[in-house]
Amino acid sequence: MANKILIVEDEPKLAQLLVDYLKQSGFETEVIADGLEAFTWLQQHHASVDLMILDLMLPNMDGMEICKGVRQFSQLPILMATAKVEEIDRLLGLELGADDYLCKPYSPREVVARVKAILRRYQVQLDLSANPSTQTAAEAMADLILEEEKYKAVLHGKELELTAVEFQILNALAKEPGRIFSRQQLMDQGYNDHRVVSDRTIDSHIRKLRKRIKEKCPQTELIHSVYGVGYKFEQL
Repeated sequence: MANKILIVEDEPKLAQLLVDYLKQSGFETEVIADGLEAFTWLQQHHASVDLMILDLMLPNMDGMEICKGVRQFSQLPILMATAKVEEIDRLLGLELGADDYLCKPYSPREVVARVKAILRRYQVQLDLSANPSTQTAAEAMADLILEEEKYKAVLHGKELELTAVEFQILNALAKEPGRIFSRQQLMDQGYNDHRVVSDRTIDSHIRKLRKRIKEKCPQTELIHSVYGVGYKFEQL
């Protein structure tokens, strides 16, 4: 059975574009243009959809309120969209429970890729809940093993040579695949002594992490930049 995607978007042309691309990729779709109508519909039908693409600015009820409300009764995967890069920083700070964020204008192909990635992660989490094991969701997806006591990282059977800070950053990202971390959040994870470091320092650590991963596993890309916001761990 095809996955069903709820598109909550009040721009008709954009909503139809998403419908067309998602249907080409084998998804079923439902479109609602009004925020309050979408929330009311979800209260009754959330179990019938597999993921929601949720615009931030909507008539009668905005995306933030919908996201917060839905999280009171459902763990439905949510991909939130906004027309302002700076809004994503605010959304991250509020920790509303969205699974990913997109900034308009976006490529419909990227939307489809992100939808597929979110659904893969969600399925992995469901499988792990049904069959508990020592693997985390990130490990199951990427064959990445992290030993916190030893600051040891093994990817596809190959040990990565990481500094303590690099390990802490990778560990934070991998524990929550798909979550976007701001640079400040990664600073807090990498530097337990709360020393003052700059955004450029985090960017430098990320570059080195990517280089070490590429040296050992050239075909594997795990750390992705989110323009104007920060980084996330994901295999698209």
